This record gives sequence, C-alpha cells and structure tokens, in this order.
Amino acid sequence: MDRPTVEAYDKGARAYADDWHAQPTPADLHDLIRRFFHRASTADIGCGSGREVAWLNAHGCPAIGYDASPGLLAEARRRYPELQFAAAALPQLDGVARDAFDNVLCETVIMHLPPDEIAAAVRALVSLLKPNGVLYLSWRVTRDAGQRDNSGRLYAAFDSAHVRDALQGMTMLLDEEVVSASSGKVIHRLVARRPSSS
Repeated sequence: MDRPTVEAYDKGARAYADDWHAQPTPADLHDLIRRFFHRASTADIGCGSGREVAWLNAHGCPAIGYDASPGLLAEARRRYPELQFAAAALPQLDGVARDAFDNVLCETVIMHLPPDEIAAAVRALVSLLKPNGVLYLSWRVTRDAGQRDNSGRLYAAFDSAHVRDALQGMTMLLDEEVVSASSGKVIHRLVARRPSSS
C-alpha cells in the first residue's frame, strides 16, 4: 500500500470515519451485494471504519474487515466492538487466509496503490476466494495522470484493462463505470466469479 496514503488515513482517521458515516447509504452497492454475493463468509479488504462490515454482518454475509491503516482499524473497533477486524495490506494481503471466503469486497481501495502493484493486488484478492466465490472490486477513476489530494492520498490513474487481465479465468458478472450514490465520485466497478473446482 502507498505509505503516504496510509499515513494520511492514520492521521485523519476520526475525521474520515465521521465523513463516511455521514454520507448517504450506498444503496447501489448494497443492491449489487444482494444480487451477486453468497449469503456466506465475506472479507472486506480496505474496510476503513467498518461501515460495510457492519452492513454485511446484518444482512446475511458474515464478514471480517481488513485494513492497512491502524487508525482506521481503531475507529472500526470503536464503532463496532462486536465485529472482527484485522490488519492486512494490498498487494500482498499477508495474514489473510487463501481459498477461504465465499465473497470478497474491495470498495474504492486499489486506486491508492502505485499502478505497478495493481495487477498483483487483484490476483491476491482472487486468491482469497473459494471455488465459485464472488469478488466485488471498485476504484475511483482518475483520468490522465495520477494525483494526490491535499492530505497526501494517492489516486492512481490506470487502464481498467490491467484489472481485467488480472481477472483472467474469472467469469465477469458486471463491468461498469458509474457515479457513486454515496460519494458522488466516478467509480469503475467489476463483479467476477471464480470458477468451480473441476
């Protein structure tokens, strides 16, 4: 994970968490989860302050939240002490079990990686899935060149073809660019299913 981005989230963890929880409910994301996810074990990679982990657990998808930011994990544990959260960073995701989850959610995280780490991160996300497991992956779209915001968070610009290439062998269920109902930002989102074992 891009170190200045993690440091920015650590420094402003409470403010970011307050902002995310004040945003409108991401009904479009929740509709896609209901449509595509199994009602079964789920990993939320880049869980931030835990809002979606709480929603998943309340809607039949028992979830564990993982994040690279100790500050955001502290916020998640403070807000949802009854839920599970653990440290893990893309692209390696060390410490997260492989072939262990029916669903993996990675909502607007990979754009915080340097472009040359994105394909490896996508492959790591796929490796968490059981056979027939479903991956939801989205990122905020940045045109032309990558940039940093005022707090130092990286927003990488990259071709979505790199993500699709890393999903070779998966069945694509959704591939679209939309405006997020929650943040109002342009995001690209993909849903893909891992093949069943032969």
